[in-house]
Amino acid sequence: MEDIIAPVPKELLKAELTEDKRLRFTHRSNNEIYVLTAADSPNVMREIGRLREIAFRAAGGGSGKSMDIDEFDTMENPYKQIVVWNPDANDIVGGYRFIHGADVRFDEKGEPILATAHNMFKFSKRFLEEYLPVTVELGRSFVSLEYQSTRMGSKSLYALDNLWDGLGALTVVIPNVKYLFGKVTMYPSYDKHARDLILYFLKKHFADPDKLIEPIEPLQFQEDEAGLAAVLSGDSFKADYRILKSEVHKVGLSIPPLVNAYMGLSPTMKIFGTAVNNDFGNVEETGIFIAVNEIIEDKYVRYIESFAKENPQLIKLTSGANKVFYYSSNEENN
Repeated sequence: MEDIIAPVPKELLKAELTEDKRLRFTHRSNNEIYVLTAADSPNVMREIGRLREIAFRAAGGGSGKSMDIDEFDTMENPYKQIVVWNPDANDIVGGYRFIHGADVRFDEKGEPILATAHNMFKFSKRFLEEYLPVTVELGRSFVSLEYQSTRMGSKSLYALDNLWDGLGALTVVIPNVKYLFGKVTMYPSYDKHARDLILYFLKKHFADPDKLIEPIEPLQFQEDEAGLAAVLSGDSFKADYRILKSEVHKVGLSIPPLVNAYMGLSPTMKIFGTAVNNDFGNVEETGIFIAVNEIIEDKYVRYIESFAKENPQLIKLTSGANKVFYYSSNEENN
């Protein structure tokens, strides 16, 4: 386990967070959201890597390296980084990385160069042809450890909400985005009975019958599936959710916030099973797939429609002029 790097000086971060990289202001907490890459903002990338590693280690995962930066952050056609920035304290609240499916490249075997394809999930031909070009893949979602504490007040309370502000804006400024593909992470230290109940609940209510994406080596339930079914025996989503919440609380835990957040975003989301990420502390990653046009109305209005109405000038980003999001035709041909 390597020692984590020292914090990057704030003046270096501020120098790279220029107006042309700012995506929007948050609805709450008066924060700012930026989109950047490791190439155009190397100092911010180092700080993201530092904060990600701190947050993930604290939860029981992490890369074990001095900062969590991998080849998907730094490759020729890299994942972009979403950053929630607190201008009052000049520090990073949280973030995640993303790549538009239309920008995904393929290796010599015809496999997509995606973080989720790396030893975790296999993609059907149908998904690659019909869905990937209109999908944004999300990953490495984190809230800085400092902002996981209630001591930070509203800046902590609305940290996850701020991340959704960024997500909503992406669906506006990137053309033809119909789907979001992300992951919910559970850590090896999480109680196995509670974990199995959560995963069974997700399978029961959100399973993907089309098998668009599947784990390469699916995580198996530790408990008998019939026993899990007997516990989660409600006749509706709400009934099962009440049981799930109660059972998880019995072992002194809560349902992970991101699980709740995704379920609260869309009632028609699909899950693609769970894979173990051996390169990241053996965390357990469950694939989540959401159709943008099926996001619950109040969430759609709050995170997406409001941004489009308030910032009609930003729709011009879809022209390809903004290099944070798109390569020019000359760059693509080089």
